[in-house]
Amino acid sequence: MNREEVLQWLEEVKDPEIPVLSLIDLGVITEVDVTGAKVRVEMTPTFVGCPAMDYMRNEVETVLKSHGVKEAEVNVSLKKSWSSDHITEKGKAALKAFGLAPPPGLKGLIQDIDILEHAVCPRCNGTNTVMRSPFGPTLCRSLHYCHDCHEAFEQFKPLGEAL
Repeated sequence: MNREEVLQWLEEVKDPEIPVLSLIDLGVITEVDVTGAKVRVEMTPTFVGCPAMDYMRNEVETVLKSHGVKEAEVNVSLKKSWSSDHITEKGKAALKAFGLAPPPGLKGLIQDIDILEHAVCPRCNGTNTVMRSPFGPTLCRSLHYCHDCHEAFEQFKPLGEAL
């Protein structure tokens, strides 16, 4: 067993709120260390207080055990802040296919508040959109409306690196 193999196994663990997105593609798996028969995984929540973290940690442990890992240590850590830039291109495509607008690339801190107001519509790719509410069904989503196709949609909120 090696790190690459463990990362491949962890592709099986999906975000419970967005089941088309693996925790790897979401970027919440921040560290994987394999030492002999022991696997240590570190996870960072997308938002502090994310109610799904305990569930995700348990799912990671379950997947590791299903692949024969006898010693698994899975920790939730805030040492490294999560950023929406950690979502992989595969993850962004999965979000869009699921009907959620993926967050734009930030490359650090949010420089312009307008980036929060306007999102590209995942249905028609229209840019004539407006944020209706920064509060979606979960902490990590906001509600938007597209004036081009007249559809409401959610965006996975952009979140930059903390200083």
